Amino acid sequence: MNDKMKIGLIAAVSIIALFVLSLWISSTPADADNSVRFGILTLLPPLIAIALAFITKETVLSLFIGVFVGEFMLSVNDLNIVSTAINAFLNLGSQVISCMADPWNAGIILQCLLIGGIIQLVTKMGGAKALADAFAKRADTPRKAQLFTWILGLCVFFDDYANSLIVGPIMRPVMDKLKVSREKLAFVVDATAAPVAGIAIISTWIGLEISLIAAGFQSVGVTNVTGFGIFLQTIPYRFYNIFILIFIVISALTLYEFGPMKKAEQAARARKEDEEIIVPQAPGFDEIKPVEGVKLSVWNAIIPIGTLIIGALIAFYWSGYTTILGGEDQALIAIMQSSPLSFNGIYTALSQSDASVALFQAALLASIVAIVMAVCEHILTIEDAISEWIGGMKTIVITGVILLLAWSLGGVIGEIGTADYLVGVLSSTIPAFIVPTLIFILGALISFATGTSYGTMSILMPLAIPLAWAISTGDMSFTIVCTSGVLTGAIFGDHCSPISDTTILSSMGTSCNHIDHVQTQIYYAIFVAVVTIVIGYIPAGLGVPFYFSLPVGIVVLYIGLKLLGEKVDFDEVEDTTS
Repeated sequence: MNDKMKIGLIAAVSIIALFVLSLWISSTPADADNSVRFGILTLLPPLIAIALAFITKETVLSLFIGVFVGEFMLSVNDLNIVSTAINAFLNLGSQVISCMADPWNAGIILQCLLIGGIIQLVTKMGGAKALADAFAKRADTPRKAQLFTWILGLCVFFDDYANSLIVGPIMRPVMDKLKVSREKLAFVVDATAAPVAGIAIISTWIGLEISLIAAGFQSVGVTNVTGFGIFLQTIPYRFYNIFILIFIVISALTLYEFGPMKKAEQAARARKEDEEIIVPQAPGFDEIKPVEGVKLSVWNAIIPIGTLIIGALIAFYWSGYTTILGGEDQALIAIMQSSPLSFNGIYTALSQSDASVALFQAALLASIVAIVMAVCEHILTIEDAISEWIGGMKTIVITGVILLLAWSLGGVIGEIGTADYLVGVLSSTIPAFIVPTLIFILGALISFATGTSYGTMSILMPLAIPLAWAISTGDMSFTIVCTSGVLTGAIFGDHCSPISDTTILSSMGTSCNHIDHVQTQIYYAIFVAVVTIVIGYIPAGLGVPFYFSLPVGIVVLYIGLKLLGEKVDFDEVEDTTS
């Protein structure tokens, strides 16, 4: 079959499918709630986007078609698929613009662009190579390099987006030199981004998490607890977060891999020393080299990136501080006026901060610092420094396009009621002990389908806390376990989803093919999730304490990896410790 025949066949099938879709939707009551009107069809847009992403490996095209199908469903009024398709296309454009106009989304895209500019400047000044060389002296084996990446990921604890874009470019040259696959690097980066930010007491996540927790407990009449207090109590029950972080260490120390990751690692180890690494459809900073003759210095990386990290923490505080003083909550204002630098004051300010604005401000400051350093050290002229900064932002443009389409898909999914449909189907009468597991799985499904942890938490938390409270007749410990299930399930689903923004950014930061990253990571995420359920949430639902489940889970992770995996060795001469 030639290309013209294939295109014709695809067009014919698409037209028939759109007609059938219109016929199905037209037969339902137009005034019904969307989750009821569309029923199982609410799953269609995310499933199409995800399936096409795996089949075609074209993320942008897959997301575009997923958004279009969702808009088509919302536009159906009759069987005229031509007018419906035109309206769907017009609405798609409006949806994308709406996502771009959202202050949070705009802040995220701008901070990503600026971080791209910083990385390019750091690279041109020789800072990235100097830092990579310094790490390479200590991380001189695949085992040590993976552990160094893990430690760096823990250090950039305050934001998962910044984590992906900082750790990946720094460690990629080290991993490439030691023949560790881009897929493994992307997994380590991705698995230390959201899991760390999700449990850190100072992060861009905590404001949303504690506000949702507090609102959930208020809805059941519990007012004698704080959102932050409950947040701290959920940490030992964040089984997926804890287990995935420990799994990275076990995998790095044993060098055991399974599934597609094993093949990726074997291919990387078999690569010749001087063989060029070619990764199809993986935009990044690979082609950027330091200015010829520049004196390599780690400070050319440490100072700009340090400015970004420290500046972000200060910006978080200042954003929250000014927001509180400009608001009407007298209790919060009193805290800021009486003890602004106490732990309670700092925590309160951080919980009220606008993370997207704060990170943009920190990235802008770090950009200025990097440009000034490049000019003052006579590495680049002011014109060249600004040009390189802009050039770095250009490498992030494709990521911005993907993020906009992913957010647009999330918006369409929200309109057609995908999450409401899933909650309605899966929250039927069940035994009490299985509720934490059900909440974890439900959170994972919603997050996988929508590509957003934040959205999943916002959707599920107001339902999970009242459900757990009612089923357990007011058992606080049981409700806390269920609350943790929302937070960890959202992260697990986010890890598996090819339309997740953090998954996309991890691919970008490590210059790994996006679908290859998803296909290799999903096996590991599912394995850890199974351990999370069997050793974590089912026992916790039966009242088993976390201090029993956690060590048992770690042992099971080790044994499971040994049984499922195979050691992907390297030249033993390089590793005197193994």
